[in-house]
Amino acid sequence: MRVVVQRSLHAKVTVNDEIVGQIDHGLVLLVGITHDDTEHDVHFVAEKLINLRIFEDENEKLNLSVKDVGGQILSISQFTLYGDCRKGRRPNFMAAAKPDHAEKLYHLFNNKLREQGMTVETGQFGAMMDVSFTNHGPVTLIVESK
Repeated sequence: MRVVVQRSLHAKVTVNDEIVGQIDHGLVLLVGITHDDTEHDVHFVAEKLINLRIFEDENEKLNLSVKDVGGQILSISQFTLYGDCRKGRRPNFMAAAKPDHAEKLYHLFNNKLREQGMTVETGQFGAMMDVSFTNHGPVTLIVESK
């Protein structure tokens, strides 16, 4: 499992010009799932993200988590995170999980975040989405389960 984590002031995702998910202060997560990901990967990454200290405290040190600051999460499924660009000019997406496996784990991931008290908005799995946000900091990290 691979997640691009971006700290955001506000974010939204639209499908066919309709807003399907929107947050204020928090994290934008681009979530990629590969063939051999399991529930264990989902639990590991969800726990890591909720407690990742990437927000400033009163001394401007990165000591607070999204949970600590009362932030929200916008979670977007993103199979292209497993695009392999080493050969040729067109990415190979063979490492991305098949849609049925990916969708199951993606929903489990979002539910795990919600179980931990997080407000989670999402895009629409498998849809063509437009994501817009302000990357605050900017802070961008990659979290992987493997």
